[in-house]
Amino acid sequence: MKIKYTITLGLALIPALFSKTFAQTKPKYNVLFVAVDDMNDWIGPFSGYKGIKTPNIDKLARKGVVFKKAYCAAPACNPSRASLLTGIRPSTSGVYHNNQPWRPVLQDAVTLPQYFTANGYEVKGAGKIFHNSFNDAASWPVYFDVPRSPEPPKAPVNGFAHFDWSPVDVKDEDMGDYKVVNQGIDYFGKKHDRPFFLAIGLTRPHLPWYVPQKYYDQYPLSSIQLPKVTANDLADVPPAGVKIAKPQGDHKFITEHKQWEKAVQGYLASITFADTQIGGLLDALEKSEYAKNTIIVFFGDHGWHLGEKEHWRKFALWEEASRVPFIVYVPGLSKENSVSERTVNLLDIYPTLAELCNLPAKKELEGNSIVPLLKNPAAAWEFPSVTTHGFGNHAVRSEKWRYIRYNDGSEELYDHDNDPQEFTNLAKDQKYAAEKRKLAKSLPQVNKKDAPTVKEGKE
Repeated sequence: MKIKYTITLGLALIPALFSKTFAQTKPKYNVLFVAVDDMNDWIGPFSGYKGIKTPNIDKLARKGVVFKKAYCAAPACNPSRASLLTGIRPSTSGVYHNNQPWRPVLQDAVTLPQYFTANGYEVKGAGKIFHNSFNDAASWPVYFDVPRSPEPPKAPVNGFAHFDWSPVDVKDEDMGDYKVVNQGIDYFGKKHDRPFFLAIGLTRPHLPWYVPQKYYDQYPLSSIQLPKVTANDLADVPPAGVKIAKPQGDHKFITEHKQWEKAVQGYLASITFADTQIGGLLDALEKSEYAKNTIIVFFGDHGWHLGEKEHWRKFALWEEASRVPFIVYVPGLSKENSVSERTVNLLDIYPTLAELCNLPAKKELEGNSIVPLLKNPAAAWEFPSVTTHGFGNHAVRSEKWRYIRYNDGSEELYDHDNDPQEFTNLAKDQKYAAEKRKLAKSLPQVNKKDAPTVKEGKE
């Protein structure tokens, strides 16, 4: 697999947009920006699955700040990544789904890697950073594409190689994520005369869950624990929410074919495979000359359901689809073993990195810098997190509540202090009317109509 070099005229002109030059700002830090795909809270620091094996993510968590209540701006790959990399909400851009190219409707947006390039950084991307179908050539002076991973000769479970899981008889070295991570490992072994922004994007645990046998072996079927669910969980969910869950689709297939334990096994195996690759990357940084001045940002693009609310995949406004792994390490600033319970959003990454690296502030960014929380994880914070899935559908998450309002006006309300699995919808109880009004103040004021769509077959 060859490294692709792409330099555009627009990229070359970007520095002229900013008044402060690199020489004036003197950035202090390098940035290692690590994205994982479809990873929910089933990792050690987030305690979502007892017995998960994620020693490398656990090690990073002990080193930096773990944000226990971090959420995506959209529960799908394309809108989540487009929003966090441009700093623009889905409801502002109209990019809500995976089949909507984001660049045509955000032609003037300066992406996070573009901004670092404009301010004198050496920038490289490898793997899945933007959604695969809509990677942005203008964002990457140097980019290494996602290599294809081995697959079984025939899809073992579902007859097609997407919603599927199986061990594959290959080595880690044969997998695409291993090759992507190797780009980062090699990068740390080289001399860099300028501060750098290195983005590494892993595909697993995105479907299909094809990873080497040794990762499946760590989770025998006899040990698998299914998610905590309750019967008729969708009974108090409005039709707009039931339509999103599609209980007669994936969940019906899983239960009728007795695949629930095997699917959970495949997901766990894929998480541990990803953790192993992340470990190689972080070890290489730790051994390099850049260890003491490199920020590490680790995040998942959205969550994932494995049968909760009779739903599978992302594409929903409930907790499991929208909560994300999010860990930040800043040398000399973040304290070891720090945990923040404040509600933050992936939109906050862009303004946070700009502030940490002394780059000029960008007023159009719609997130909030979390630098105060990196200094003091328990600092006062008045920003509920908003997740959007489709035109006019939003969830507002405070530290106690999740409030969902669909575009037809129907609602859900969950008390996370007493109902963390979101089993009981309180939205129709007048006792909580004032709380709903308070949460509704955080709903986006702009709801742009859907951006144009294209045929796009992958998640």
